[in-house]
Amino acid sequence: MSVLVAGTDTPAGQAAYRFGIEEARRRGEDVVLFLMSGTHTPSPDLGEVVERVERPDERDHSPTGDLIDRAEQDDISAVVIGVRHRSAVAKLFLGSSAQQIILESNKPVICIKA
Repeated sequence: MSVLVAGTDTPAGQAAYRFGIEEARRRGEDVVLFLMSGTHTPSPDLGEVVERVERPDERDHSPTGDLIDRAEQDDISAVVIGVRHRSAVAKLFLGSSAQQIILESNKPVICIKA
């Protein structure tokens, strides 16, 4: 089994990555970093945790949808996402990838606030 982390180069994404490593260590599982945006440098804190990096399909228009599809596979035990505070009005007008993941994923979603 693996812990799936939504990877971005934002402070929230970095917080989710650090927590995902610790959660994988606690569960005795691997980390799958689903790199939704930006670049990635493996953490020196991985230790015995095995990390795989995956990316959304470039032909698709919804990296969030690809992450949700990946989370539904049998080898994923939990999803870790980074969130930031947004007002209710901003969520209404701008939408939220985090909100979509929380509502549509059938696996446990752990939200890490940056």
